[in-house]
Amino acid sequence: MVTDLKSILNTWHLNRDNQEWVLATLYKIEGSSYRKLGAMMLISSLGERLGMLSGGCLEADIQRHAKQVMSTLTSKTISYDATDEDDLTFQLGIGCGGIVHILLQPIHKANDYLQLELVSKALNENKPGRYLQQVSPILPAGSGVFTQNDELHGLSMNRKAQLVELQGATCLQTSIYPPPHLLIVGGGADAVPVYTFAKQLGWSVTVWDTRAANAKRQYFKNADAILRFTPSELKEYCITNKVDAAILMAHSVELDASTLAQFKDVSFKYIGLLGPKHRREQVLEHANTRVSQIKSPVFGPVGLNLGGDSPESIALSLISEIHAVLCDKNAQSLSHWGQEAC
Repeated sequence: MVTDLKSILNTWHLNRDNQEWVLATLYKIEGSSYRKLGAMMLISSLGERLGMLSGGCLEADIQRHAKQVMSTLTSKTISYDATDEDDLTFQLGIGCGGIVHILLQPIHKANDYLQLELVSKALNENKPGRYLQQVSPILPAGSGVFTQNDELHGLSMNRKAQLVELQGATCLQTSIYPPPHLLIVGGGADAVPVYTFAKQLGWSVTVWDTRAANAKRQYFKNADAILRFTPSELKEYCITNKVDAAILMAHSVELDASTLAQFKDVSFKYIGLLGPKHRREQVLEHANTRVSQIKSPVFGPVGLNLGGDSPESIALSLISEIHAVLCDKNAQSLSHWGQEAC
C-alpha cells in the first residue's frame, strides 16, 4: 500500500492525465483522529486510493464524495463526527471518538494540478517547502500553492500543519519534508530487514559495502543506491545527498571504523554502531576517535529494548529507535505500560 507522500505523488504523476483525480486533505480535527492534520489521500476515477485518512473505516465513503467532485469539478468539504449518534461514523462504531473535517478538491491541468507536481518534484529532489490550501471560503476550482523553503531542512520529519488566516481567508498550511534518508553500512543478510522496514516507511535507503559478495541488488531491489566506493567518497555522498541517519553494521571492525572516521564532522541526526559495548569501543579505537569528538549523536548498542533476537526483531528495534530520534520522540509507551506497579 502506498501511504507516504512522495510515493503517493510519484504514483499519481504517472497517471495524472489518464484518469480523473481528487485530493482529499484532513484540514481540521476536533478531539481524536487516526491521522494528523495535513494528511492527504488521492482518489482516481478508476477507484484507486493512494494514502489513507483514517484506519480504513472512512475511505469508502470519502470515495463516494470524491466521485461527485469529479463529475462537477467543484471542491467541497465533508465532516465525520464520531460523537454524534446520527453520524455514519458513530453508527458504524468506528473512528477515534473525534470530529474530522476533510477538503476534497479536483486535480486537473486547468487548476495547475493544485501544484502537486511542484510538491512531487521537490520531494524527489530532497527539498522541503510549504503547501497552502484555502479551506474557507472554499474555492470551487480548488487551490494549492507550494513554496520551497530550505529553512525547513534539518527539522523533525513530523509534518507540521496548521490553520492560518491570510487576507480574510482560512488556509491550511502544511510543512512538506523529504522522506528520511538512511545509510546502511554493510550489505549482509541482516541488513535486508533493516532496508525492508525503512522502505515500507517510505524512507530513502542507501546501502554501502565494498565487498563484492555483499549488497547485491537482488536482495535490495528498491534501494535508492548501492555504493562501493571509498569511505572518503561516501562522506561526500552523505553530505551532498543529505543523509539523515547511518547504521554501521558491516560486521567488520575495519569497515565500520573506516566509515566512522570519515563521519566525525558530518551532521547526521543519528549514527548507530551495531553490536555490544565492547565492540563499539573497538570500532572507536580503530577509528582513532572518541564519542565526544563525533559531531553527530552516536548510539551503541543500538535499538529499543523490545525483546527478540531474530534479524527481523533487531531491525524493528533499530528502525524504531531511528524513527523516534528523527521525530524528536522519547519512544515511551503511550499507555505508560510497565511504569506502574502491578
